[in-house]
Amino acid sequence: MSTPQLVVHRDKELMAQAAAARLITKIVDAQATRGSASVVLTGGRNGNGLLAALGSAPARDAVDWSRLDLWWGDERFLPEGDPERNVTQAREALLDRVPLDPARVHPMPASDGAYDDVDAAAAAYAEELAAAAGRGDRGGVPAFDVLMLGVGPDTHVASLFPELPAVRETERTVVGVHGAPKPPPLRVSLTLPAIRAAKEVWLLAAGEDKAKAAAIALSGAGEVQAPAAGAYGRSRTLWLLDAAAASELPRSLYPPASA
Repeated sequence: MSTPQLVVHRDKELMAQAAAARLITKIVDAQATRGSASVVLTGGRNGNGLLAALGSAPARDAVDWSRLDLWWGDERFLPEGDPERNVTQAREALLDRVPLDPARVHPMPASDGAYDDVDAAAAAYAEELAAAAGRGDRGGVPAFDVLMLGVGPDTHVASLFPELPAVRETERTVVGVHGAPKPPPLRVSLTLPAIRAAKEVWLLAAGEDKAKAAAIALSGAGEVQAPAAGAYGRSRTLWLLDAAAASELPRSLYPPASA
C-alpha cells in the first residue's frame, strides 16, 4: 500500500493539462523500458477532460500509440455506441484521433454484444484481463502502469459505490454491479483487488461537488463507506485535484507545493 500524494491545481483546466503531460511521461518511460505501456482509463468529466487535453498536448506524438494497451475501470452496461458508455466518450475525446492498435484496446462488453447478462460480461472481462497478465503480474490482471479513477461526490470510484456488495469483493477482479445508485443501474466494474494491482493509481477530482468526498476519503474513512479510500497503487497513489475539490481538506493534508 502506497501513501497518497496530493497535487492541487488552480482549476480543472490546468489539472487536466498537467495530468495529461504527466501521463505522457509515464507512457513514454514505460515504452522505453519495456517496449509497451498499459493504462486503465476512467470516464466522467475529469477522465474525459484529461483525454481531451492529451489530444491537444504538444508532446502527444512522443507516445507510440501502437504499443499502448488500454483498459477500463468500469463501464455502463448499455448497447455498443451508446453516448453514455465510457468507451464511446473516450473515442470522441481522443481514441479515434490517434493510431492505436485495435487489438490493444479492451473495452468492457456492451449489453447488445455476446453477453446479455451483466455478470457474464464481468466474468468475460476478468478472463480477458487474466489472459493478458504476465507470469509475474499479481492478482490475475496485467501490471497496469497507470490506473486512473474519477472520484464521485459520494466517494465512489469505478462503479464501486459505498456499502454496496461490489466494494466488499475480495476475490474476483471484475464484477457485475446491480442497482447502482446513479443510472444506469447495471454496470461492470473492476474491484478493489484489481485496482490495487496497478503500479500507480491516480484519483482525479475537480469541482466543489467533490470537496467533501476528497476530504472524507483522505481522512481515514473505511473503504466500504468511502470506496476512494481503498483505491491505492503498489508503488504510488496520486490524488490530482483542483483548488475547489481540495477546499475541505485538513491543512495537515494539503500539499506544501502545488501547481
